[in-house]
Amino acid sequence: MDVPELLEAASLLVPTEIATENDIMINDVWDYLAHDEWEVALGLLEELADVHPLPLDFWEGLATAAGQMRLERSAAWCHWRCYESRNGIIRADLTLRPAGESRRQTPFSGAGVLRPMWSIGNRTPTGEEALNIARLWAEFTPALGPGERSSVRLAPLDPSQWRHLQPGQTITMHEDRTIGGAAVVLEVQGPTATPAP
Repeated sequence: MDVPELLEAASLLVPTEIATENDIMINDVWDYLAHDEWEVALGLLEELADVHPLPLDFWEGLATAAGQMRLERSAAWCHWRCYESRNGIIRADLTLRPAGESRRQTPFSGAGVLRPMWSIGNRTPTGEEALNIARLWAEFTPALGPGERSSVRLAPLDPSQWRHLQPGQTITMHEDRTIGGAAVVLEVQGPTATPAP
């Protein structure tokens, strides 16, 4: 499928009654599609999906369309949302330690590249603290540096190890054995995609 077909197919999965905070609805997307404004239509579809959970097929179509348009960050975001459809959503408010107090001295990309370890309350069989790996997506910012704060989304390497998390719980981020930041869990949701038989 080409870009317009992918975006049209995705738009058919959006309920007609939902609207963003700015009163954007699916009819607005269709107007942009009719005028070959594919990048704008893609952005609006991403916004509409924040209002109402949409199926895995929606995100897979958007990821393919964004890839074909060479919109790397949008493609990465849509792939991230595919992961969340399959494995669930974990959002947290992360505050990084200042440069003088942690290993990190420079900002990192907020687009799901960093894979730090996290102390989330799990223990090894001998009772020691276990660290679990999860990729990190910083919301609303392209990069996150020492001493900065952002809401983040986490994509665990092993989601089953994270199912006990609850909103309000504090977890710590590690890039080595020292604490690089602390996060308060904001939201935990289970997967929305139906597993394949």
